[in-house]
Amino acid sequence: MTVVVPAHNEATVIGRLLSGLLRDAEPGEMDVVVVANGCTDGTADVARGFPGVRVLETPVPSKREALRLGAAAAGVFPILYVDADVELGTTDARAMCATLRGDGVLATAPERALPLADRPWPVRSYYAVWSRLPEVRAGLFGRGVIAVGEEGQARLDALPSVMADDLAASLAFQPHERAVTGTARVVVHPPRTLGDLIRRRVRAVTGVAELDGSPGGRTARTGVRDLAGMARSPRLVPHLAVFLAVTLLARTRARRAVRRGDFTTWLRDDSSR
Repeated sequence: MTVVVPAHNEATVIGRLLSGLLRDAEPGEMDVVVVANGCTDGTADVARGFPGVRVLETPVPSKREALRLGAAAAGVFPILYVDADVELGTTDARAMCATLRGDGVLATAPERALPLADRPWPVRSYYAVWSRLPEVRAGLFGRGVIAVGEEGQARLDALPSVMADDLAASLAFQPHERAVTGTARVVVHPPRTLGDLIRRRVRAVTGVAELDGSPGGRTARTGVRDLAGMARSPRLVPHLAVFLAVTLLARTRARRAVRRGDFTTWLRDDSSR
C-alpha cells in the first residue's frame, strides 16, 4: 500500500502518527510519502527520521496540492490518505486494504475514536450529538483517513479544489461504493477548548457552503428529523441544546466568509495538536 500524509507544520504530532503506522509493518509493506507543504517548522526532519519514509517538500501551503503531489508519487494501490494529526495503526491500515478488495467498494475509512475524557463539558456535549448523526456515522468524512483503489483514485482526481476536501471525497462515492471498515480504528483528537471547537465548525460550515456552490455540488446535511429522534432520549436533550447553540453560532460567523467568497482561510485548531 501507499500512505500519503499531507503535513503543514505538524512537527509536534507527525512522529506520533508514523510510530503507530509503522510499528508492526513488514519490510516493504508500506510506501509512506509525507508531503511537507509550506512548513516553517521541523515537520520534514521529523519524518525523515523514520526509515523508509519518503519526504516531499513544496513551498505551497496547500493540502490539495500536497494530496496531488502525494498521489503522483504513489507507486502502488491502494492509497491511504492520512492526516498528520490522527493516530492509525498498522493493523488498521491492513484492514482497510482488505475492505477495498470487497465487491464494488471503491473507498473506505476506519471507525473513529474521539478521546473526550479531558475535554470541557461543552465540547463533550457537542460530540455526544455529532457522533450520533446518521450522516456522520455513515460518511467517510471527519475521520482524517480515506483509502481508495485505482478506480476510487480516479474519482478523487476529478474533484474540484475545495476546503471541505474530506466531505467532497466522501460524497464522490455512492453509499454502496463506500464502506466504513469496522475492524479499523483511527484516533481523531477533538479540540480542547470551546473556542477551538467553534473555529472548526466555522471552517466546516464555510466548506459546506463552497461545496454547495460548486458544479454538481451536493452535501450531507443533518435534518430536523435526525435531531428530533435524539430528543426522545432525555439524557441527550442538554447535549442537543449545546449542539444547536454551537451550530447556530458557527453558521452566523461563517456567513461573513461566505459573503466575501473567502474559501481559503483555514481556521486551524492547534489545541488538539
